[in-house]
Amino acid sequence: MTRTPAPPSRPRTAPLVYACLALTALTALTGCSGSSPSQAASSKPAAAGVRAPATTGAPGTTGSTAAKKRARPPVHLSIPSLGVSSDIMRLGLNADRTVEVPPADKGMTTGWYTGGSVPGEPGAAVLIGHNDTRYGRAVFHDLKKITKGADIVVRDDRGAEIHFEVTGRETASKKAFPTARVYGRTDRRALRLITCDGAFDAAGHPVDNLIVYATRK
Repeated sequence: MTRTPAPPSRPRTAPLVYACLALTALTALTGCSGSSPSQAASSKPAAAGVRAPATTGAPGTTGSTAAKKRARPPVHLSIPSLGVSSDIMRLGLNADRTVEVPPADKGMTTGWYTGGSVPGEPGAAVLIGHNDTRYGRAVFHDLKKITKGADIVVRDDRGAEIHFEVTGRETASKKAFPTARVYGRTDRRALRLITCDGAFDAAGHPVDNLIVYATRK
């Protein structure tokens, strides 16, 4: 994995991550698509983009290093009400400090942003998934149907299941992404699910992100 530059001394505004199948040095595969912006006009529209904290030092995203070492990493996600059952891969930061996302050919796999908290531990744990890719429907295609109170289950690498209850959801413009609400400091054992949403722009990218908020039961 490409090394990322040292975190800045103060958090800055989070960059927007765009979906591209053909990666470049400054663009990360993300959101919900397998098409690059240059291909969007001639192929399936690219559903793209989640914002990420600009640095692993962003408020509330890293949690306690000691707590992370004690916690067990997540390996599986299920949302019974939506029929979602997905392996979880690890995601870090790219060289331009945008967050990684699952490759388009792993559209049915969710990704855990390791710069955030471990699911079930204090702080905000973030899972990112595609809505669609050029291969078809993806893991979070029906996430917009989730309801308040729905059960979300994360299993760790030792088989322990952690249950979360959905407390709300929102659709946010990528131009005004609620970085503080998603990645900000919290004493709760919180979980955020993020995918793309909304209408497509001229380049074939969805203009919004869908964010689901949940807390540990």
